[in-house]
Amino acid sequence: MRAKGASRSDANLTDDSLPRTVSGRFVAEYKFADYFEQKVLLKRPYLRREWCIAVVERPTRSEPQGDSRHRFWAPIPELGGRHLRVVTLADKVTILNAFPDRGFKP
Repeated sequence: MRAKGASRSDANLTDDSLPRTVSGRFVAEYKFADYFEQKVLLKRPYLRREWCIAVVERPTRSEPQGDSRHRFWAPIPELGGRHLRVVTLADKVTILNAFPDRGFKP
């Protein structure tokens, strides 16, 4: 079994063995920070990792946050069309936080 956040090459997987996201990145190339796994998902158990990846892949809007992090927003149909805000580290592949952003105006 691959460790959390392990890259595709760590597991000696072929390109055909992992699903690709819209941008062509492999799903395994996305990482989830310990904070996300241990705090965010416990507080918001309805969130799905796939939604977070989709927001980063196809944001309605994105911007630097100012503290070496980046914010992304996109509507999630399963959340009634509300926008999910996803915060990543500067690498834009390590997901740190996610929550429905009630104040977001497209």
